[in-house]
Amino acid sequence: MSRTFALARRAQATRPSTDELAKVFLRYHDLVLARQSELLDAIQAETGKARGHAFEEVLDVAITSRHYAHIAQKLLKSRRVKGALPLLTRTIVDREPVGVVGIISPWNYPLSLAISDAIPALLAGNAVVLKPDSKTPNTALLAAEILYECGMPRELFQVVPGSGETVGQEIAHNCDYLMFTGSTATGRKLGAIAGERLIGYSAELGGKNPLLVDESADIEKAAEIAVNACFANSGQLCISIERIYAPRTIATEFTERFVAKTRNLRVGIGGWDYDMGSLISEDHARKVHEFVEDAVAHGAQILTGGNPPKGRLYQPTILAAVPEGARLKTEEVFGPVVYIEVVDSIDEAVARANDTEYGLNASVVAKPRVGWRIARQLHAGTVNINEGYAAAWASVSAPMGGWKDSGLGRRHGVDGLLKFTETRTVAEQRVLPVSGHGEKFAQVMSTALKVGRRFL
Repeated sequence: MSRTFALARRAQATRPSTDELAKVFLRYHDLVLARQSELLDAIQAETGKARGHAFEEVLDVAITSRHYAHIAQKLLKSRRVKGALPLLTRTIVDREPVGVVGIISPWNYPLSLAISDAIPALLAGNAVVLKPDSKTPNTALLAAEILYECGMPRELFQVVPGSGETVGQEIAHNCDYLMFTGSTATGRKLGAIAGERLIGYSAELGGKNPLLVDESADIEKAAEIAVNACFANSGQLCISIERIYAPRTIATEFTERFVAKTRNLRVGIGGWDYDMGSLISEDHARKVHEFVEDAVAHGAQILTGGNPPKGRLYQPTILAAVPEGARLKTEEVFGPVVYIEVVDSIDEAVARANDTEYGLNASVVAKPRVGWRIARQLHAGTVNINEGYAAAWASVSAPMGGWKDSGLGRRHGVDGLLKFTETRTVAEQRVLPVSGHGEKFAQVMSTALKVGRRFL
């Protein structure tokens, strides 16, 4: 890895200009869309996800490329800010790249979560060393080759497959900024390394995301939203919904419609006809089923699904009456499993939704005015109204990330690029000094501040 980082640092020192890199990513936007079939095949071959869910990754990378290519130069431009004394102090804030950004990406979105963080890091002027998950290296390697075709220097963006214990550790101990997406447990370990090294660190971690159905909701629409929110990407999504709260007045009708729609989902590995694909591995499918078995052993009721997996395939599963003490109640499953809890009021739903160590994503189904009121009470980095997760995720101009144990730092938005930079403040003082001693200096400064107040 020492050679990898040496090449990266050399390439970063002689990198193309921001304008040239923006042109590279606009070409990448076009080529990713043009070669989407090849990318979709690679994603499906490694993950088994439904083709429609794989397409979300292609779309995300294209949108992110276009977005940051258009705004990077403006964000990175030196800007003048108010100085210590109006007219007498000229203060400029510069943005400089941190150096080499290390990215450790997960298997569940092998294109999107590998490339969409690299895009702003590169446009900010950094080199990037990426370690894709060991289960899904080929998608990242293909995405990198397409980026090289668009003009990206190979040494500036390097993909290094390998295990977390070796490659991941080397990246964490050698990079100048660390970006990680994965479990909260691993995020803490990497955060400790970043803290010891005093480097910047951003992490999107686990979630136990709630969906709240209000009495004002269209029940049919709520059921449709819940199906996609819970079972997109086979539930292997950090922002997937794993618990639903419904008021007693509508809970029966909502549950019946939600269960019926879930039973109609077409599950399998293949083309566009399937609504849900497989889990990443047989081992993961067994772990997901263990959550269900544990909940049933504690007294939970299975409404649909819940059968042992067939290889990597696991039927979408809905439970009710999950008691305290069941792992499913509070732990992230990361699979197509959700439970419904009946509440007496939406205020109770909000309280239960917030009663968690996580705070990544949430969803509210309600009439818009009511939905906004509820959303602003939820302790989560993103809240979707009348949508499960994609509305907030696809709003690339807005920050995306978690509260509490769901992470720190943000991707997307202005923060998603500027976090990969260091600031330098340069201040020029004219005529009158800002510092000094004695009564005369104090009188002059007091007068200057009174006059300056008129300019603020």
